[in-house]
Parts: sequence; C-alpha cells; structure tokens
Amino acid sequence: MQLARVIGTVVSTVKNQSLEGRKLLVIQPLDGRLRDSGKPIVAIDSVGAGKGETVFWCRGREASFPFVPSEVPSDCTIVGIVDSVFIAQDE
Repeated sequence: MQLARVIGTVVSTVKNQSLEGRKLLVIQPLDGRLRDSGKPIVAIDSVGAGKGETVFWCRGREASFPFVPSEVPSDCTIVGIVDSVFIAQDE
C-alpha cells in the first residue's frame, strides 16, 4: 500500500456496469515525507474518502479485493483514510 492525497473527482456518464454507483477520485501519490511523488492517478474509492484527505491505496490484482464478491475492473483502489502520520526526525 502507498500514501496519496485526494485532489479531485472524476465524473463519467458512460462506464462499465460494475462501476455504477462507485466514486472515482483523482489521487496524488506521496513519498515517505508526504511530498508529491509521480503523476496523479484515478482510483476507485472503497471507503468514502474526500478531497484533501490523505489515503492509502493499492494497485494491481489486490485493487479489486475490497469489492468481493462483485467483480470490479479496478487497477487502483483507495482502501483507507489516514488519521495521522508520524515521521521521525533525522538524527
């Protein structure tokens, strides 16, 4: 799993039937210091995240696991909302 910040939403009027009623969000991946890392990507929200929140997400085959027994074609899914992050200071 990786960290990201929700930066936007995606509206799609035509999509695969299994995506009906599912929220699509644009997320900005973050590095270990919570700085932007890489390009923004679209993820299916499985936890009710909102814009500005820090989330953790997964890719690949595991991205469809939160929706079992439904078969959702997902390559990127938000699987949790981060409450807080503690980063130890370099000594």
